Amino acid sequence: MLERLPATPPRLMLGLAMAAVVGQAGIAVTGAVVRVTGSGLGCPTWPECFPGSLVPVPHPEIAVLHQWVEFGNRLLGIALVLITGACLLAALNVRPRRRRLILLAATMPLGVVAQAVIGGVTVLTGLAWYTVAPHFLVTIPLIWLAVLLVRESSPAALATPPGTPWTPAVPAALRGLLAVTSVVLVALLVAGTLVTAAGPHGGDAATPRLEVVPLPTLATAHAHLLFAFLGLLVGVGFMAHAVAVPRAVIVRLRVLVLLTLAQGALGGIQYALGVPELLVALHVLGAVLTVAAAAWLWSATATVDPAPDPVDTPAPALAGRP
Repeated sequence: MLERLPATPPRLMLGLAMAAVVGQAGIAVTGAVVRVTGSGLGCPTWPECFPGSLVPVPHPEIAVLHQWVEFGNRLLGIALVLITGACLLAALNVRPRRRRLILLAATMPLGVVAQAVIGGVTVLTGLAWYTVAPHFLVTIPLIWLAVLLVRESSPAALATPPGTPWTPAVPAALRGLLAVTSVVLVALLVAGTLVTAAGPHGGDAATPRLEVVPLPTLATAHAHLLFAFLGLLVGVGFMAHAVAVPRAVIVRLRVLVLLTLAQGALGGIQYALGVPELLVALHVLGAVLTVAAAAWLWSATATVDPAPDPVDTPAPALAGRP
């Protein structure tokens, strides 16, 4: 059936991939808004908002604002399903077909569905912190994969024959250090979710908080991981300047360092001010931007050679001519 449709234009494929990055980041930020406004149980059941109703209805115990903040997050999730589904359909219709592109595109709707299921479990468990944390963390690999989908949808990638491998553009030692840096970034994000689990914003006033480890201890561990992440980025910077690397690597590394510094400053300010709601939402925005920047940096460490131009062969000399 897809073969009967016109081939996906490269610009459309790239645009949908970029929309997937924005959508994955947006669902995390709106989820933070749900949490800091205490709207996590604005729709107290799932997949319906209220028993017998998919949409908010007047309720004496649940404010209208809380209902629509939570329902708005669910609507964004539906929009993200449509965007990521379109990514997959577009990837399937790229000609000639590209296996890597299709596999990356397929992770988008599958990941969103998994995220929706975890969100449903979160609501049904009354916003238990051990379900809220995975609900955010599942967004991290989805953002990373969406950035790789953008790379796979780039004009350079689509100009090559299917199956053309991505080749390292930097030394193996630098890629290895970046891999370690990415692992520390994951640990940093996990620690951040634990700080949130022990903090005041649980999505609902009655939600139990993480009390096994004191909040100051978790915040200190989170800060130490931030310093470790920054230290590794400095190491990456020294190594990148010591060897010949593409300029894109340097530029993207600088962007990542600036975002990390801003994120660290914002985290310190919000902790000193008692974790105000606006700064919490901005901190989550900074987290997803940092992940996207890290994936963007990683994507610059490999390159794909464009398809070679056909070689002009001289015409054979005519018989009898000198």
